[in-house]
Amino acid sequence: TAWETFEDAGIDPTSLRGSQTGVFTGIWSSGYVGSPDQAPPDTEGYLATGISPSITSGRVSYLLGLQGQAVSVDSACSSSLMAIHLAAQALRSGECTLALAGGVTVSVTPLQFTEFSRQRALAADGRCKPFSSTADGTAWGEGSGLVLLERLSDARRNGHRVLAVVRGSAVNQDGASNGLTAPSGPSQERVIRQALANAGLEPSEVDAVEAHGTGTTLGDPIEAQALLATYGRDRAEPLWLGSVKSNIGHTQAAAGVAGVIKMVMAMRHGELPPTLHVQEPTPHVQWDTGDIRLLTEARPWPETGRPRRAGISAFGASGTNAHVVIEQFAEETPERPAADDSAEPTVWLLSGKTDDALRAQARRLADHLTAHPELRPAAIGRALATTRTRLAHRAALAGSTRTDLMAELAALADGDPRVITGVAGSPARSVFVFPGQGAQWVGMGGELYGSEPVFREAIDACDAALAPYTDWSLVEVLTGGGSLDRVDVVQPALFAVMVALAALWRAHGVEPDAVVGHSQGEIAAAYVAGALSLEDAAKAVALRSKA
Repeated sequence: TAWETFEDAGIDPTSLRGSQTGVFTGIWSSGYVGSPDQAPPDTEGYLATGISPSITSGRVSYLLGLQGQAVSVDSACSSSLMAIHLAAQALRSGECTLALAGGVTVSVTPLQFTEFSRQRALAADGRCKPFSSTADGTAWGEGSGLVLLERLSDARRNGHRVLAVVRGSAVNQDGASNGLTAPSGPSQERVIRQALANAGLEPSEVDAVEAHGTGTTLGDPIEAQALLATYGRDRAEPLWLGSVKSNIGHTQAAAGVAGVIKMVMAMRHGELPPTLHVQEPTPHVQWDTGDIRLLTEARPWPETGRPRRAGISAFGASGTNAHVVIEQFAEETPERPAADDSAEPTVWLLSGKTDDALRAQARRLADHLTAHPELRPAAIGRALATTRTRLAHRAALAGSTRTDLMAELAALADGDPRVITGVAGSPARSVFVFPGQGAQWVGMGGELYGSEPVFREAIDACDAALAPYTDWSLVEVLTGGGSLDRVDVVQPALFAVMVALAALWRAHGVEPDAVVGHSQGEIAAAYVAGALSLEDAAKAVALRSKA
């Protein structure tokens, strides 16, 4: 999940080695080693480095070489929202530059099921029914979720896509309340007010709340009354209330981040999704004391003339409560031209750790592009070249149209042997081949001269070196202002373009192990190899062409 989070943000995970990137992971002990007789030999060492929750965040940092904080958070059901709160604080204080934050829950033993069953806290049908009159308990879910956090100013400077903004957050504790694992309404009210104060917002400026909403007869009424007391008063528009637990169950240490992801997606789609399994609102709540409405069906996100905002709650059985307020980020995005099938030579680079993974990557990309026909081939190529990790097994697909490239992609996915793949790191060397006369065309190199500083600098140097022996301008010839009808123009011009192309490849890190040339290409090869100075090479090619 960490790897995919970075790639979704357009960041090559391997590029972060040595960076001050933090990892904040909400996690419960899985209970994998249930009793001493089940434990493997050397259990203490195994627990310390294998399945201990403290190692979970450190393992991600170790894998990717991240040198910011690595913190495993266990505050029960509020763990992942607590992790997001801590990560935001670390970013604001400058302790890290990027932060992965979220949580994971994997249930590998029946312990939680049996224990909560004894307490009659599990829904008989395995479904959470948040705030419903038929609510009869929670239902467990599993999964992992992460978000990538960065200071907004850094994200904009670095050109990273911003999905939403953490406007404010707060955490607190029930303290001495009506029970260690029982929710506390007053504490929930306090943490919500603290988060709003941290965000600099009034309750009426928040449109929706993603509730903790476990679907229990004890927890839901207490939470609803706390929301009515904080968000439900003095509103021009109702507060819309829902819970993702009705969709995926209670994912415990990952529950808070699941709610954050849901509300970010809802903001971006402009639609508030429904809470499932709610027939009638629970009668144990005085709904008429505030303007809060349950999302029993999907509805458009209300247009209020300001950014969309949502609060997300997570209340731990430990008594630790967390509330986060997120806000829509209204960034102007350039209008993307519609996809076309015009000829535009493009290369798509793909890689994987194994040959099978490479082909699976091709299938995933093909499915994605089929679902998004508006994406332009050149933009896809740029993203693949600059934001993806370069793993060992690689393929480069070339084509002039989207249709050509999609056909190459399908062939790679299907294992067509005509698509050449390779393994990086295998013995391979490069050769620069410099051709003879006949490869020229009017305007050759003109676009590169205008767009590539390295190419332009090399051409200008060749122009100066040729000037004592010519009565024409190399730059004029290449930019369309001269003629290629004369042999004594063609050969020096081709020589100069070859020399400039070699300089451009070298600037991109491609160094030849050998060079070979024909006709005036021999002279270019000799210069690139260092056997001739540029002045001697220019003199040789100019006088040879006249002869």
